[in-house]
Amino acid sequence: MKIGILCYPTYGGSGIVATELGMSLANKGYEVHFISSALPARLDITNPNIFFHKVNLQTYPLFQYQPYDIALSSMIYRIVNLYKLDLLHAHYAIPYAYAAFTAKQMLKEEGKDVPLVTTLHGTDITLVGQHPSYKHAVEFSINQSDTITSVSESLKKDTLQLFHIKKEIEVITNFIDNTEFENKTYCQRNQFAKPDQKILIHVSNLRPVKRVEEVLEIFKNVQKKINCMLIIIGEGPDMEKVNQFLEEQPHLINKIRLLGKVNDLYKILQLSDVFLLPSEQESFGLAALEAMAAETPVISSNAGGIPEVNIQGETGYLAEIGNVEAMSNYTIKLLSDDVLLAQMKKNAKEQAMRFDLKNILPLYEKMYEHTLATFKQPALH
Repeated sequence: MKIGILCYPTYGGSGIVATELGMSLANKGYEVHFISSALPARLDITNPNIFFHKVNLQTYPLFQYQPYDIALSSMIYRIVNLYKLDLLHAHYAIPYAYAAFTAKQMLKEEGKDVPLVTTLHGTDITLVGQHPSYKHAVEFSINQSDTITSVSESLKKDTLQLFHIKKEIEVITNFIDNTEFENKTYCQRNQFAKPDQKILIHVSNLRPVKRVEEVLEIFKNVQKKINCMLIIIGEGPDMEKVNQFLEEQPHLINKIRLLGKVNDLYKILQLSDVFLLPSEQESFGLAALEAMAAETPVISSNAGGIPEVNIQGETGYLAEIGNVEAMSNYTIKLLSDDVLLAQMKKNAKEQAMRFDLKNILPLYEKMYEHTLATFKQPALH
């Protein structure tokens, strides 16, 4: 099977899942073509079954905003024609499913067609999709897809509430490749903390929805009771809030490490005792799952799909969005009890194994096969 994957090239959840899915399919012998504005961050281009096609934009002074969607549609059309793709998989409704629909219309003019799978990841539904400028286009592109999948039950529910969707949405959750955590040469814990200190960690793109200021407040509360360090990994607009916090709390400067973007995140997650995720919205909670795969319990909000990943009292604790006091108390409770912490670390890993790649990849393969079989059936008159 020849599969075209349309995705963002960034470290965000949708880009990571699309890239890992494509590489896993390539390892099984599928021919996988990535179409994006840049080489996806984690893509191993040395795999002989992986192809990358960059969407190039010609800059014209006439346009205030360069027409990326048109260039994307044209590239999809060209790649389907050149490589005879069997199926397109768009990760994100806008612009990928929308551009794929346009490409399909161009192909139909030549008597050709190809099925389109669209996977909904989150902000294409809950944020971008709700803006009046995009809502109808998002709804249209979802309904024009031959198969629709969602990364969580929560996101499926949101999609059905916010849009008029005419087709069934199949939930295929995000996943983790637990082998990434095996046979690693890990960092030494003393690089980040003293022997008697616990390590709290937060990983995100530091956008407002991640509520990094609450991460800082939780740490501020916890460190009064527990000797601990805070590691923040990532870059984004709310880094200024972190800097402001340090200016206002200079006595905590030596207890907070800012690492920016880190390529081998697992090495540091494995050293940590608690992962903090007080997000306002998470369609699934991939960052929490990665932490669990490194045997790190999670203290989180109950936003979106997080409760489907982080199980209350088993793999960590959940609190209402914005309830810093509850999240602080849960963290103190967990770090004060070494037996409880050890058990939750074990539970976290077991939960991560349920979302292992080997369990989720066959669901994607089955979905592709069903999509192709249904697509090729003659229409009933």
